Amino acid sequence: HWHAMQSIHAMEAGKDVYVEKPLSHSQWEGRQTVAAAKKYAKICQVGMQQRSDPMQAEIKRFLHEEKALGKILAARVNRYGIRGSIGKRETPLPIPTEVDYNLWLGPAQEEPLYREKLHYDWHWAWNTGSGEMGNWGVHVLDDLRNNVFQDKVTLPPRILGGGGRVVWNDAGETPNVHFACFDTGSIPVVIGLANIPAEPGSRNAPQHPGPGSGYIAYCEGGRFEGQRGKGAAFDRDGKLIKEFKGSGGQPDHQRNFIDALRRRDPSILNAAVEVGHHSTAWCNLANITFLSGETYSHTEAKKVGQGAELWGNLLDDMEGLLRGHGIEMTSAEIKLSPMLRIDPRTERFVGPGSEQANGFLKRKYRAPFAVPEIVS
Repeated sequence: HWHAMQSIHAMEAGKDVYVEKPLSHSQWEGRQTVAAAKKYAKICQVGMQQRSDPMQAEIKRFLHEEKALGKILAARVNRYGIRGSIGKRETPLPIPTEVDYNLWLGPAQEEPLYREKLHYDWHWAWNTGSGEMGNWGVHVLDDLRNNVFQDKVTLPPRILGGGGRVVWNDAGETPNVHFACFDTGSIPVVIGLANIPAEPGSRNAPQHPGPGSGYIAYCEGGRFEGQRGKGAAFDRDGKLIKEFKGSGGQPDHQRNFIDALRRRDPSILNAAVEVGHHSTAWCNLANITFLSGETYSHTEAKKVGQGAELWGNLLDDMEGLLRGHGIEMTSAEIKLSPMLRIDPRTERFVGPGSEQANGFLKRKYRAPFAVPEIVS
C-alpha cells in the first residue's frame, strides 16, 4: 500500500526507482506512478523479475514466430497454494512499541487489527493489501500478458469474477477462493486462485490442470504450460515435445535496471513502470469483481460469451472444491460480479455496474499520506 507513494516521491526528488510488485494498491495511483516517471524523466522498473529470464524470449519465439503449436485459442492462469488461518482476536492486536505505526500505515486508514500478527498478514486486509491476486496473481498474470499477448492487451475490455473467504473464519478479508474471466477481445483468459486445502484436514492443494502457480496456453496443436523458471509444450495427445528451463529472472532483473540507469535509457527495461501498471491492473480489476459482487448465480456466471467452456471448467473445479468443505457455490459466502465493461483508454468502468465498480478505483487517503495527482 506504500509502493506508489514511495515511487512518486522518490521520482519527485530526482531518483530513479526499482519498485516491488504489485505496483499499486488501486488503479488510480498506479496511473499516477506512470505519469510521474514520464513527467520527471526517471527510470522506473517494477519487480516482476521473471521478465528478465532469458527463457521468456525463447517461449515467445516458440509460440509466436515458430508458431509451433499453432494459433493460441484460450488461456488459464492458476495460483493454488495453501495458506492457513491468520486468527481472529477478540481484542485489537497491540502494536509493538518499536514500530512507528503512523508511518507503517502511511496512506492506509488507522483501523483496529484483529489478526494475530502485524507483519505479512497485512496482505489479507483490503486496507493494506490486495490479497493473493496482488501477491502471486500479478506474477502469473504478467507472465501471461508477456508470453501469450506480448503486452498487446493493456486492460481487458470486459471482466466477470467472484469468490469468497471461506473455511478459516479468521480476520482476513481478501478471498482465499477467487475466480475471474477476462474477455480480452481476442484470446479468452480465466484465472483460478485457491488458498484452502483440497479437503478438510488435507495438506494438499486442490487438484487443477497445469502448474499450481503458472498458466496454460491452449493452442490448435496442443498446449503450453509456463511457470517461474520452466515451461513445457505438449502436442494434442499430451505428449511432451519441448521443455524450457530458466533462471526465474534474478539477478538479471536488477542488472537490467542498472544497465538502464547507466545508459539513461528506459526503453531497455524489461518491466518498465507502464508494463507493471497494466499487469497490476488485471489484479486490481479482478479484486474489484469480488468487492462489487453479490451472491453467486449460475445464470449470471454463464454470461461470458467467448471462453464459456474454459470458464465453465474452472467454475466446476471451484464448485467441487467448495462442496468438499460443505459450502455450496450459491451460498451467501460466495460472491459474483456482473459482467463489467472497462474502457482501456480511461481505465474506468462503463455501463451497468460501473458506478459501484468505479468507487474502488481510488482509495481514500489518510492525511498527510496522500498519493499526489500528477499533472504533466
